[in-house]
Amino acid sequence: MPQTRGEQEGTAPVTVVGGHVPVIDLSGARSTEASDRRLADAIDGACRTSGFLVIVGHGVPDDTITSMYRATRSFFALPGERKAALLADPADPLMRGFGRDGSVAASREGAEAERERALPDVAETFTINRLGEPDGSHLLPPDADPALRTPNPWPELPGFTQAYRAYYRAMEQLAAEIMRLFALALGLPEDWFTDKIDRHMTNLTANYYPPQPHPPAPGQLRKGVHSDWGSLTILYQDEGPGGLQVQDKAGQWLDVPRIEGSFVVNIGDLMAIWTNDRWISTVHRVVNPPRELAWTERYSVPFFHQPAYDALIECIPTCTGPGNPPRYSPVRSGDYIVDKFRKAYG
Repeated sequence: MPQTRGEQEGTAPVTVVGGHVPVIDLSGARSTEASDRRLADAIDGACRTSGFLVIVGHGVPDDTITSMYRATRSFFALPGERKAALLADPADPLMRGFGRDGSVAASREGAEAERERALPDVAETFTINRLGEPDGSHLLPPDADPALRTPNPWPELPGFTQAYRAYYRAMEQLAAEIMRLFALALGLPEDWFTDKIDRHMTNLTANYYPPQPHPPAPGQLRKGVHSDWGSLTILYQDEGPGGLQVQDKAGQWLDVPRIEGSFVVNIGDLMAIWTNDRWISTVHRVVNPPRELAWTERYSVPFFHQPAYDALIECIPTCTGPGNPPRYSPVRSGDYIVDKFRKAYG
């Protein structure tokens, strides 16, 4: 049974699911300094162990989520030719629009990743980024690839653009609040990340996992084994079967719980670099449904929070010291993410 630790014990309200993925209630954030400290400690513990947590009490309005989900289902229900008309431009480094074949597993290094390159994910995607909005041009430095300013290709569906823009704004606010708590968890001033993310370049991607009337190829998954690339990911997932799994330190695959009204949050590779591996960018995957449920579909919508293009990601001062030198060379956020997309999607 899940175990709950409450305020009376001097900790943040946390429910431990399967001993690995904590569910953390953020509703007490900013109420008192002590409440922020308890939340920060709980987040630090989760990021040190699994790199995953589920958040409730996040403050995102239900109707903002519902409108986004309804719009997502409407888009993927369109005829194939209408979706194909929004196919991502091969010249776009961030693959905005309707997703072409690719494999996130291909961004990993090593022989296993090479074997997975031939197995595209069993999914359709649709992606937008604030860089493609009319006011997005000021977010990039002069030396950035001009193709990063590619406009978002919106579908002609009533209410779609409004729903996605409202959801994107809500995720921006939530990501900024989580980054504030991250700073406290790392022993930094609460605004330490602010100037590094105020011009963030985040993709919001809708994933559609269609029914599987025919079994996928051996080893082919809805999403192959991968770690996320940026600072953090905020994921909405529905209750469709064949879902998200995270790998623990023993190599076991564990289901990430789906809790009504929650988001899944996990850290990405850049946060692991920032924290000198104090926090873990854990590999995960999305599995296929069991054959008896192969006719069902699934939707998820991750907000892949990515720091500003010219933010230099280097070891945080509180994450290094005698006997613990920086493990990674500094890298610009934009250079890093563009290289990851190139490897994953060609």
